[in-house]
Amino acid sequence: MTVQWEADLGGNVRRVAETLRAFGPRTRAELVTLTGLSRPTVAAALTDLNDLGLVSEQHGAASKPVGGRPASVLRLTRRAGVAVGVDVGRRHVRVIVADLSHAVLAERAERTDFDADDRPGDSLELATRLTDATLADVDATRTDVVAVGLGIPAPITPDGRISSPDLSPGWAALHPGRALQARLGPPVHAENDANLGVLSESIWGAGRGCADLVYVKLGTGVGAGLMIDGKLHRGSAGTAGEVGHVTVDARGAVCRCGNRGCLELAAGGRALLAHARIAHPSLHDLADLIELAEQGDAGCRRLITDAGTQLGFALGGLVNLINPQRIILGGALSAAEPLLRDPLLRGLAETAMAVSVNAVEVVRGEFADRATALGGVAVALGVNAVA
Repeated sequence: MTVQWEADLGGNVRRVAETLRAFGPRTRAELVTLTGLSRPTVAAALTDLNDLGLVSEQHGAASKPVGGRPASVLRLTRRAGVAVGVDVGRRHVRVIVADLSHAVLAERAERTDFDADDRPGDSLELATRLTDATLADVDATRTDVVAVGLGIPAPITPDGRISSPDLSPGWAALHPGRALQARLGPPVHAENDANLGVLSESIWGAGRGCADLVYVKLGTGVGAGLMIDGKLHRGSAGTAGEVGHVTVDARGAVCRCGNRGCLELAAGGRALLAHARIAHPSLHDLADLIELAEQGDAGCRRLITDAGTQLGFALGGLVNLINPQRIILGGALSAAEPLLRDPLLRGLAETAMAVSVNAVEVVRGEFADRATALGGVAVALGVNAVA
């Protein structure tokens, strides 16, 4: 979505501005390459943007080991606006505000005493209040927001609707992006939370340099974001990456999706906590479960290692199909990565081709609980359009 000041610019000037917005601070030479414009045309566009107060220039270190002209880096200024990423999780809401040079300015998060699946309207109201508060932290208002990227724990269709109402019945009648936009005003782009996770990790985090990447969000449920050949892959109905609903036990319990023995019932946070609370009734969340496991509690350790094995089984087919270079573990349960890694690799080894398993690296994400909100910032910046 092109914001107003960009729409008012001339074609080449707008092209340079949109490139700075999507790619962040760049040198003149990089802008020539990224825009496909000539050096004089880029220089003229930067002059126009500077006259409008929309771009600033920073001189860096010498470009060669021995002397040389310092490289000038161009970036969009605060006058150009801010981007907002919103993560509406099942039990939390997180908001991140960044400027258009990709620098995080402020962040707030709040846990809820209700499940977003049951009360989506209340979650969006909280997101609205947190957005206003986070903007106020940096002396900004809604009028400064160029766009908002919204992540929710549900698959989203290409037109922004919930693609699987059985998984999130409370959201089924909503168009999440439009619902938040009606409250806030700026354009809102809704996306699945794991898709935003793979986007943020691929741009700024543990997935940098990987064209083929799987981001697995291990939280209340289990979901995956897929990057294939450098592009975010959503699938025709928006359900690509719903690894939590891969069957790992054909005779297992019935899942909320209607199938039996889904991975989510073996490795999802909700299921793990239900099992752990049999022995530890006061267990509050996954962080508590992981702490007990790290302290040597045999039951909690077994729950996590079994979850890793089942996750490996479920990912085996995916590894065979898309042959990723890296699997990134994110979400609350990723804090247990040292316990998850070996059983996950054993599960992969039993279900995927050896050459594919040997080619994939399993790592913990760099952004933990912030990955979805940062991915929302990326979408608001327009990075999704050029990823």
